[in-house]
This record gives sequence, C-alpha cells and structure tokens, in this order.
Amino acid sequence: MKFSIKCCIFASVMNEKSTMSNVVKIVLPLLLGGAILYWMYRGFDFERVRQVVLHEMDWTWMLLSFPFGILAMALRGWRWRQTLEPLGQQPRKSVVVNSIFLSYAASLVVPRIGEFTRCGVLKRWEDISFTKALGTVVTERMVDMLLMLLIVGVTLLVEMSTFGTFFRQTGTDLTGILSGFTWAGWLVSAICLVAMGVLLWVLLRHLSIYNKVKTTLNGIWEGIISLKSVRSVPLFVVMTVGIWLCYFLHYYLTFFCFDFTQNLGFSCALVTFVVGSIAVIVPTPNGAGPWHFAVKTMLILYGVADEQALYFVLIVHTVQTLLVILMGVYAWVRLSFIKREERREERGERIA
Repeated sequence: MKFSIKCCIFASVMNEKSTMSNVVKIVLPLLLGGAILYWMYRGFDFERVRQVVLHEMDWTWMLLSFPFGILAMALRGWRWRQTLEPLGQQPRKSVVVNSIFLSYAASLVVPRIGEFTRCGVLKRWEDISFTKALGTVVTERMVDMLLMLLIVGVTLLVEMSTFGTFFRQTGTDLTGILSGFTWAGWLVSAICLVAMGVLLWVLLRHLSIYNKVKTTLNGIWEGIISLKSVRSVPLFVVMTVGIWLCYFLHYYLTFFCFDFTQNLGFSCALVTFVVGSIAVIVPTPNGAGPWHFAVKTMLILYGVADEQALYFVLIVHTVQTLLVILMGVYAWVRLSFIKREERREERGERIA
C-alpha cells in the first residue's frame, strides 16, 4: 500500500515537472521574442502601418512571393522522401509534404518542435520509425547548414565592410566577444566542458535507460547515413539548392512591395536575407524579434529610414507567418481526409 502511494506521488511529481517543462518551452521563447518586439516598437504608430498596408504597398509582389514560400516547403518534403527511400520507406508524397507544412506551423508555438512533429506524422500515417525519420532530419539539417555556411561565407566576402559595420553597431563582433575572456576563463570553460562530458557518459553507463538511449541513437544514426544511398545525388543537390533559392525569392520579391526598398538591389536583399537567416537561430516563434532587429538594422545601413525599416520587417514577417499558419491549417485538414480515405479503403476491402 505504501509502495503504491509512493509510486502515485512520484508519478504526480514527474507529470508536474513535465508540464512545467512544456510551459517553459512555450512561454520563454514568447517572452524573449515579445520583449525584443516591445523594445523595438515602443511608442510606434501602428495606425500608420495600417495606412501603408492598405494604400501604399504593392500587394502584387507580395502575392507573387507566396508560391516560392510554398514551393520551398514542398521541395523540403520531396527531398526528405528521397532520404527515406534508402531505409526501405516510401511514404506518400502528399503525407510527407503536408507533414512539412504542419511542422512549420507547429514551430510557431514551440520553436524547433516542427522537426519532431513531421516525424510523428510519418509514424502515425505511414508507420515509419520515429528515430530513423529523425535521423534523416538531422542529415537534412546538416546539409542545409553546410549550404548556408557557404552562402554566408560568399556574402561576407562580397559585403565585408557592411557586415563589419553591422557587427560593430550591434555589439556582436567576434573580437569584442572574445576580448572579454582571459586565459583563466578559457581554462575554466574547457574544464567545465570536459567535466560535463565525463559526467554525462558515467550517467548513461549506469542508468537503466542506457540501452534505450543506445537503441534510439542507433536508429538516428541509421537515418543519418541514409544520405550516402540516395537514389540520385544530383537530384538531392538540385532540391537543396532549390529550397534555399525559393526561400530567397520568397523574401526578395517583398522588396518590390515598398517604394523605399524596391531600388536597394540584389546585394542588399542577399545580405539582409543572410543576416535574417542567422537571427532565426535564436529560439523564438518564426524568429520573431531577433529577425526583426537584425534585418531592420541592416536596412538602416543601406540608407532606409528607421521608421520605414520598421514597417518593412513588421509587415513582411507578419504576412509570411500568416502564410505558414494557413499552410499548417491546410495540412491538418488534408491529413485528416487522408486518414478517412484509408478507413474507407479498409472498410471496402472487408466488405469485398
């Protein structure tokens, strides 16, 4: 009896901890993004934004940018399907693509949760191993990171002076950050990292979850190495380049919506795109806050007035976020119908 009571109490405590953890994951990113946005837009005339949206911006270019945003997500789904094939999995294209749409929308609630969401969708609709699917996601992200680093490197070389000014004005230049570290600071940091690694290894070796963790990691690793066996490497590369090209065009075309950005040119669009892509690493919903600040600061360096830069980042980010929400709702509805169709097929087979 006492043991049963203790078990119930332990389960209750664990549930409370899990609930608290989930609340923190949702609330902290919202607070961080909200704090940055409040700091940027305090005292801002939002009625003027309404005037710009309704009467001063060219919505034709905004609408023309939408297909590229949708195509970028669809290409990500098709590419993901290609990495799943070496694992002996061939999920339906509609399920994979809609899982991507849904994952982007889910990440608006909890940053980075989208990667797990799409793996969960494949597990439920296609019975594909969650850990193996997650491994292919890790592979995709590694490839995307390498391509992004290449884009960043080329852009840095071409626009070195502009980036230098940006880093100095925002206090993010590497020299300033590293100058705050003494040799003792570096030594202590290294010792702490080594100690954390040793402690983690010891815990994993002695805890009962070791075998479960090992099995999970093996499944993830199997998904990661699937890249070497993709059916067509050139097609994978083309899709990867296509994803980022569509992302860029989705953003670049919005420059032509406003008279104060339409003549800034390709290089300004590329630089602000790169800076914005780096800023969204900060875990806030769709990069809200960090993206606004980074892109706005860079636009000012290119001669855009402070108020106009604020109009641009607020309107563009809001509209593109609404598109993500719309596609997420579409995916949720479409997946529901796919499930119903399967049930009808099962009932038909039983009758037959």
